[in-house]
Amino acid sequence: MRIRKVAIYARVSTEHEAQLSALENQVQYYDDLIDRHPDWVLYRRYIDEGITGTSISKRKNFVRMMEDAKDGHFDLIVTREVSRFARNTVDTLQQTRLLKRMGIEVYFTEDGIWTMNDEDGELRLTIMA
Repeated sequence: MRIRKVAIYARVSTEHEAQLSALENQVQYYDDLIDRHPDWVLYRRYIDEGITGTSISKRKNFVRMMEDAKDGHFDLIVTREVSRFARNTVDTLQQTRLLKRMGIEVYFTEDGIWTMNDEDGELRLTIMA
């Protein structure tokens, strides 16, 4: 069994109490998901709070995650859905292609997309972004 180092990415667009509660639920969901996969080990959670999804450069933890990816700290990113990862098709495809070239897979749990082994993954990303 190959151990996978997992990065979690979560984002909420406002700091309102309901959004922060949703964030807590997301974090618990990811922790439970990792617990169900004995070959997954949590590397780090990257969480952007009160940040719009339209500009990647404004999401400091997303930028940090991409820097850590370049340094080879993990080999799988788990995030809830494409819209949490990036808001537009260009950013989604650019970032997932870059990660794929680095050997890092992204799993979008709600959308059921694995970027490395879905033959139609890129098409589905384009539709969902």
